[in-house]
Amino acid sequence: MNEDYLDPKYAEGMPKMADSSVALDFLLTIKTGIRYYAVALTETASSALREALFKQLDAAIDLYEETVQLLLEKGWLYPHDLGKQIELDLKAADMALAIAEMELFPRDTDRLGTFATPFK
Repeated sequence: MNEDYLDPKYAEGMPKMADSSVALDFLLTIKTGIRYYAVALTETASSALREALFKQLDAAIDLYEETVQLLLEKGWLYPHDLGKQIELDLKAADMALAIAEMELFPRDTDRLGTFATPFK
């Protein structure tokens, strides 16, 4: 990874990586929602509420399917090829570690002399 991270020319590919990260996080959120809807369905005694929860569960499952199809089309998810998925996950982990090791803020934050200040 290039150390000059402030130069826009080195940001090539970042939007794609950010998009895939957001999409995978969205997929996990949808799965969590499906799980909660299923639990809520088994806990409710009201038939009207059960019907509303079932409709929302059905909509969440449809959203899950659409999201998975998008991830498959973009090449961000390989559920049927474990080798490719592991390779993709390792690449993402390496990128996250490289970003975490970047010195985003200088250690010396002394601003003396940076701004015009009156002399004493």
